[in-house]
Amino acid sequence: MKKDKTVYEKDAFKEDLIRAVKEDFKRRRDERKDIERQWQLNLNYLSGNQYCEITARGEVEEEEKYYFWQNRNAYNHIAPIIDARISKLTAKSPVMSVRAAGAEEADVKTAKLTTALLNSTFSRIDVSDAVHRATLWSETCGTAFYEVSWDGFGGKYLGETDGKKVYEGDVKVEVVSPFEIFPDSLCAERLDDCESVIRARAMRVKDVKAIYGVDVKGEDVDVFSVAGGDSGKTVLHDATLVIEKFERPSELYPGGRLTAVAGDELLYTGELPYVNGAEGRREYPFIKQVSITKAGSFFGSSVIERLIPVQRSYNAVKNRKQEFMNRLSMSVVAVEDGSVDADELAEEGLSPGKIIVYRQGSRPPQVVGVGSIPSELIYEEERLMNEFILISGVSEFSRNSAVNSNLSSGTALQLLIEQDDARLSSVTDNLKRAVKSVAKHTVRLFKQFAAKTRLLRVAGDAGKVELYYFDKSDISSDDVTFDSESEFSYTPVQKKTAIYELVNAGILSDATGKMSERTKAKILEILGFGSIDNALDVESLQINRAESENVTGFAEAIPVEDYDDDEIHVTEHTRYLLSAESAETRADAVKKQNALAHLKEHKDRIAARLSEKDVK
Repeated sequence: MKKDKTVYEKDAFKEDLIRAVKEDFKRRRDERKDIERQWQLNLNYLSGNQYCEITARGEVEEEEKYYFWQNRNAYNHIAPIIDARISKLTAKSPVMSVRAAGAEEADVKTAKLTTALLNSTFSRIDVSDAVHRATLWSETCGTAFYEVSWDGFGGKYLGETDGKKVYEGDVKVEVVSPFEIFPDSLCAERLDDCESVIRARAMRVKDVKAIYGVDVKGEDVDVFSVAGGDSGKTVLHDATLVIEKFERPSELYPGGRLTAVAGDELLYTGELPYVNGAEGRREYPFIKQVSITKAGSFFGSSVIERLIPVQRSYNAVKNRKQEFMNRLSMSVVAVEDGSVDADELAEEGLSPGKIIVYRQGSRPPQVVGVGSIPSELIYEEERLMNEFILISGVSEFSRNSAVNSNLSSGTALQLLIEQDDARLSSVTDNLKRAVKSVAKHTVRLFKQFAAKTRLLRVAGDAGKVELYYFDKSDISSDDVTFDSESEFSYTPVQKKTAIYELVNAGILSDATGKMSERTKAKILEILGFGSIDNALDVESLQINRAESENVTGFAEAIPVEDYDDDEIHVTEHTRYLLSAESAETRADAVKKQNALAHLKEHKDRIAARLSEKDVK
């Protein structure tokens, strides 16, 4: 059957586009080959395979022994160093908040809702686990990526429409290894400096069908063959290589362009799917996280690259010492030619009580002295251990949970911890910027896709569960910042110590030297003993009741009950009336009159009790 001209033109465009994307991917993969070999070397050293190197042919190959008897043990100090760095970096989870766009009450409420949405989403999809896995990649290879996308099958199940299941949808944060990302220029320092970025990955054909709706032929794909390697150990069956090319918005493509190719099939071509940039722009769905920033390079570097020469020298020193120990314990025997059975002696050695028969008239076998272990080897081992600490920024205290016996002062130990943190401050800043960008993308995706009214449950003050109903029109603020109580600034131990010092100094007490029940409950919550406030449940119930009265905005007159604790209610109502939340109440004459009358009744009851005490 003959095709018409328009079909021929479409097919030609499709074939040219597929060919162009594949050729572009091949060029970028060849340009990045040397960087990938360094990543593979880092992975080998981290896993303990420490007798390999990058050869002149540009391949990672294992070195051969010079002599058969040489020791080739690996005394891996890189792994505990990386473990300690990851633990220190990921132990401090950020607390996010959204800054209000203006001083209006509506802006404040929107910022509060968005903050609750952001922290609830981070907890629900377990972003902390993604941060941990991304940090493992960045510490190993120097760079890691997050892809923040919208999962149409996530969230609450809503029912069926036209035979298809419908869900609310939810944000999805995926960690992407650096092996899958190919920028258009290796000299671009930021993602925004790249005109286009390619992500190439092995995907199961059923996932390709679910995402793009296209049937492709499945085969065995080595996951690391994406990067040009051939490990043969990470094969994905019934899969295909998917190449996704993301192009930034330009004059030719105002909404950017995404082109996805698998095999000889064009999966998708169109504008970028997400409005995830500032001012409603479409940008890449990726966020880059680096360990050590390199000037003039897209990919960062890992501390492993700096530790590899030290690890090689350390292995050599330890193995030479072990060989000396072997000579001392097993000895080196000198025998006259033909005086004994040399094969038997080589096989059995000089065991205790062994009877040696040697030829009459010849010299008996003699043990050749090898001396003691040279002191230079001992000094070199100590020097290399100090060099590990110098280069990695991880002291023995962080890596081994051990301190120098000369350190006995708590202040000295605290200074040591602060010095360790200072050495990692640049890496921590890179991590914070990446997490902050993930938060911004999350808020913007909800603003784009949360079309229907959704229910959000969050833990509010005093342990209460607060409910919010919102849709995308309620999200108008995306200026994400770190809360002042960020765990990046204080570790749990440092925060508890600061609380104890404030309590001892009397700063948290009132003029009479007493601490209010509300302050006690807050301190217990900060210290991680929130459940203990059950012992103060009467005070907590009083606070909850006063706050529930505040929530009504005093639209109607609220009577004061006999069981109300007047002091707690006066404190909570006064705090409400002075806060930004009560702007509407203060502006409405009826609400304001009801609030002031309710507050005055509590104060009158307090004054009456004081008068009775004075009379008595």
